[in-house]
Amino acid sequence: MSTEFQDAHLAEVKPLVEKEEAITRLLPDFDVQEQDVETVHGSVHVTMCGTPRGNRPAILTYHDIGLNHKTCFNPLFNFEDMQEITQHFAVCHVDAPGQQDGAPSFQAGYMYPSMDQLAEMLPGILKQFGLKTVIGMGTGAGAYILTRFALNHAEMVEGLVLINVNPCAEGWMDWAATKISGWTNALPDMVISHLFGKEEIHSNHDLIHTYRQHIINDMNQTNLHLFVNSYNSRRDLEIERPVPGINVVTLQCPVLLVVGDSSPAVDAVVECNSKLDPTRTTLLKMADCGGLPQVSQPAKLAEAFKYFVQGMGYIPSASMTRLMRSRTASGSSVTSLEGQRSRSHTGEGTRSRSHTGEGTRSRSHTGDGARNRSHTDTRIELTPNSASNAEQSSPKSMEVSC
Repeated sequence: MSTEFQDAHLAEVKPLVEKEEAITRLLPDFDVQEQDVETVHGSVHVTMCGTPRGNRPAILTYHDIGLNHKTCFNPLFNFEDMQEITQHFAVCHVDAPGQQDGAPSFQAGYMYPSMDQLAEMLPGILKQFGLKTVIGMGTGAGAYILTRFALNHAEMVEGLVLINVNPCAEGWMDWAATKISGWTNALPDMVISHLFGKEEIHSNHDLIHTYRQHIINDMNQTNLHLFVNSYNSRRDLEIERPVPGINVVTLQCPVLLVVGDSSPAVDAVVECNSKLDPTRTTLLKMADCGGLPQVSQPAKLAEAFKYFVQGMGYIPSASMTRLMRSRTASGSSVTSLEGQRSRSHTGEGTRSRSHTGEGTRSRSHTGDGARNRSHTDTRIELTPNSASNAEQSSPKSMEVSC
């Protein structure tokens, strides 16, 4: 049985990212702790927002090259709809070594951790803050690190939101371009071309100027070059789409892949989608969106994340009244992408999920109890295709455009 998905069109409220303070400002409503945590591969700067709850995971973020947790994720986590979600979770922001604000240069001869070693730092961070499990949210290099972490420590990861993830090793031409950028002092240009698509670079001058100035003025250039080299020296993740009867390397948790339609990472994300378990994976392509969806389209990503964690059994819809109300008031029109499936989750019981891009329907969910949803609210509901469909011998992962 084939399922056709149509574009979902959502009204968007864009942040004022042209003001530089907007990408670094952190709202003061949370209990915030900042620590330098010693791990098996050196010290790493960590910011914990909120108090961990023993019965649910924390949200663990990891940024891309040229960014830190503030410039990568503050526009999303400061967004009002996202705050309504994060009031239910502690949020743990990890800055790669030497990438935090005001980071000093490493001593001569310092060996920067490999991408695998950066992933191996994370269990020590979780232990330091008493976190048993996490929902990971990573962008670019950070998405790669969280994926490696989930492959090595599946028991610690309940879900992953991977933005602009590239599961493959760097090609030799890209490696050579990176080396040349180091020789010609063109590191900021190389990082900008990694973060943003050509169309975005030529059209969104305010955004590009803001991030270029951040890279030049706020990032320690020596440390940044080490992080870039580490990312460009990454290994192939060697993940494979599961085949019945064959043991392969794959992610065991639900995955939401996110990419903007004009992002330079589109091809890499689509390839990653082809290698993951289609029954656990959703690919979200954002229309009119460039390389940083969490910055340019925070409302869409917040809504997608809401349904992602609800699909995992967290955040009952009754507690999402403001976000629901904001979507209803927007008058947006979203096309239904629906199919009802039931899943069993260890330690959480059985839950029934609806997988839709939207729709004006009232649905009943088992395991969490019956929930009747208003016929007036508009929404995107994200869940992967089920492998149990007898009419599909080779299930495909859900692909949603919004």
